[in-house]
Amino acid sequence: MTTRLQRGLPTLALLGVTASWGSTFFLIKDLLHEVSVVDFLALRFALAGVVAFALAHRAVFRLSRRDVVHAMTLGLVYGSAQLLQTVGLSQTAASVSGFVTGMYVVATPVFAAGLLREHIRWTVWLAVALAATGLGFLALNGVAVSVGVGLIFAAAMLYAVHILGLGQWSRGDNAVGLSVVQLMVIGALCLAVTAPNGMGGPDTFGGWSSLIYMALVPGAMAIFAQTWAQSQISATRTAVIMTMEPVWAAFFAVLLGGESLTVRMLAGGTFVLAAMYLAELGPPGSQAGPETRRETLHESMAAAPHLPI
Repeated sequence: MTTRLQRGLPTLALLGVTASWGSTFFLIKDLLHEVSVVDFLALRFALAGVVAFALAHRAVFRLSRRDVVHAMTLGLVYGSAQLLQTVGLSQTAASVSGFVTGMYVVATPVFAAGLLREHIRWTVWLAVALAATGLGFLALNGVAVSVGVGLIFAAAMLYAVHILGLGQWSRGDNAVGLSVVQLMVIGALCLAVTAPNGMGGPDTFGGWSSLIYMALVPGAMAIFAQTWAQSQISATRTAVIMTMEPVWAAFFAVLLGGESLTVRMLAGGTFVLAAMYLAELGPPGSQAGPETRRETLHESMAAAPHLPI
């Protein structure tokens, strides 16, 4: 029982991450009446980075130079994805953006198979298809191809790269340090983007409370949990589990946001849960574990030197 629980901890951690992300949607909707989107991102991740460094700076100093480079790369990738998604959101319906963002669940196994030469078993491909279908039910209501959609799609591809990078570079002994550096880099990048136009904060106590919550829980704690979880499980499995985010978003929207439960929500949630079940409980396959995947990356780099490291 203890071993089974230990094996399930990474999944539980990622479910906690997606639940915290899902809880932010109705909060952000109100907060953005008080502060611009870019200012919100800058304040959120700058605060998360400062708090994380204050609490775990020793873990940063224990990182090797290589680990620091990896963490900075991951932070730049994630921060760029956040900014692209934010700009795209201003030009795209929220329902469409949710579906397009979720395309990282499709891109992750494709990148893993193509770039890292991982073997992805058929049950995982089926899980990916079910997850994409579920995302369509939850978020899609017609697609109009636009610049905004293109930016959000680019962000989704970067999220997939971030998931793959964490899967390759995070280990149990460096997860905390990687998380702190990532948060600091994301915060610095967002501050650099918003600085030329000045930066403002929320006007109300409620706005600041929401911002602090989103900086510490769906921000800092989520990055810590995801980085640790990905030192234990594959990137593709992570991507499938993380499609629970829109399910949690729908749950909190109904529970706390005053929205009505619809057949589309139920159908989408069912598909996503089925996908996660397949990814978690499907028959054992030959997907590589964390150490083997790192060896595969180095072999791939030798064959394709342009891959980032």
